[in-house]
Amino acid sequence: MRLLLVEDDDHVAAALSAILVRHGFQVVHARNGEEAVQALLPADKEPFGCVLLDLGLPDQDGYEVCGKIRKRSDIPVIMVTARADVRSRIHGLNLGADDYVVKPYDTGELLARIHAVSRRKGTAEAPAPGDDTALRLGGVRIELPTRRVSVAGSEVQLTRKEFDLLALLAQRPGVVFRREQIISEVWRTSWEGTGRTLEVHVASLRSKLRMPALIETVRGVGYRLVAPAASVQGP
Repeated sequence: MRLLLVEDDDHVAAALSAILVRHGFQVVHARNGEEAVQALLPADKEPFGCVLLDLGLPDQDGYEVCGKIRKRSDIPVIMVTARADVRSRIHGLNLGADDYVVKPYDTGELLARIHAVSRRKGTAEAPAPGDDTALRLGGVRIELPTRRVSVAGSEVQLTRKEFDLLALLAQRPGVVFRREQIISEVWRTSWEGTGRTLEVHVASLRSKLRMPALIETVRGVGYRLVAPAASVQGP
């Protein structure tokens, strides 16, 4: 996922960018509001999946930037700022921000919030039941409305949790999902004591799909789906 980071402090931006890149994001850094707005203009580039927007910018207030972004696009916007008062939060959300994170923050929580707002947008644009659209990853076809999975045209029987796990990873190929996030999204519970369950389901998916390399283990972090080069989305 391409991510636009709007932050005037180069040291803060460099540290956060390093973390985001390590988790599979492609980061574009804008140092002020004008750079942020201009970064959203090129139509020939892959669209951004999310904007992390600082409010204390040198050329214009982040609220103003959020308003300009909202007029051009429905891209998810997360305001990341030291302004912790309730009035500031309400104002930001009323302007169209999807989320509001107060500095200092836990990077794990920020990553989870990025995935959450991106997922909400993806859900809003998901095909309606009966539409002949699906996620395709090389020879793997995932039909989200009907919850069917096939490999090279042959249907593969998955359990409910196996499908939920595969669908979660497949909607953001290349993005690293933290173990804690996967457990929260798929099992709706906390990480403690559930780690072995996740490992078993990943192993089962690799076996049933007969593609051991499709789901990559990122040691100490989580898992990501490694999409084959020919992957496309469509019927």
